[in-house]
Amino acid sequence: QVQLVDSGGGLVQAGGSLRLSCAASGRPFSIHAVGWFRPAPGKEREFVTAITWGGGSTYYRDSVKGRFTISRDNAKNTVYLQMNSLKPDDTAVYFCAAMNTRALVPNLSVDSAYDYWGQGTQVTVSS
Repeated sequence: QVQLVDSGGGLVQAGGSLRLSCAASGRPFSIHAVGWFRPAPGKEREFVTAITWGGGSTYYRDSVKGRFTISRDNAKNTVYLQMNSLKPDDTAVYFCAAMNTRALVPNLSVDSAYDYWGQGTQVTVSS
């Protein structure tokens, strides 16, 4: 079992920055990847970004490329999401999620592929 605690949300003006954190405990060595998701119209959650735990490969949705950066600190079992140049459209509850290591790695952008979820942290961007 892995427990995730996400934090760092808040209220910021458009153009501002926030850094979210996702701290893993329990059995973090079993993690293959950590992703961030947020609710979207017509969907339960949409993919924002993900990082593989071992190799550090990163993936982003197009609308956040160049503005958001995902990183990890394996020693602290924590993943960070640095969000710059925030826009009102980025307003949402952000959830981190962790995927167990498995023989066939699924698409990291699919929320149903993740095994554990944080409680969510609210990000509000005012115009």
